Amino acid sequence: MRIRKAKITDIKQIHKFVNEFAKKEEMLPRALNELYEGIRDFFVYEEDGIIKGVCALRILWEDLAEIRSLAVRKEYQRLGIGKSLIKRCLKDAKDLGIKKVFALTYQPEFFKKLGFIEIDKAKLPHKIWGDCLKCPKFPECDEHAVIIYL
Repeated sequence: MRIRKAKITDIKQIHKFVNEFAKKEEMLPRALNELYEGIRDFFVYEEDGIIKGVCALRILWEDLAEIRSLAVRKEYQRLGIGKSLIKRCLKDAKDLGIKKVFALTYQPEFFKKLGFIEIDKAKLPHKIWGDCLKCPKFPECDEHAVIIYL
C-alpha cells in the first residue's frame, strides 16, 4: 500500500474515477482542466501499480479545508482505502496548520467513524459554495455537511 501525491500522469484516471461516481450522483463531476489545476490537492492510493482510490484536500481559507472527490474503485471498497486517504488528508491539513476540515457527503456515517461531526451546511462560510453553483441539484442539495476540528 502506498499513498502518494498525484502526478500529471494520474489525472486522466482520476477524472474517470470521479466522473464514474458523479454519473451515479454520488459526487460532483469534475472537468479535466479543473483536475489539472488542482493536481496538488490530490492523493492517490496505489498498490502494485494500480490506483485503487483518490482523495483531495482543498485549502479554502487560513483555518478551513475541504476533503473532496473521495473515490475508491468498487472492487476495493470496504478495505480501509477511503479511511487511509482521509487520514492522510487530515495529516496534511494538520501539518499545514489548518484547524477545521469539512466534507459534503452522501455518506456521513463513514466520516463520523473517523471523528467528524454532522453540522448544518448553513454554518459553513459562503466561500465554499462556488462548486455548488455548478451542481444540477443546487439549491436543493441533499448532501450532508460534516466537520472535524484538528
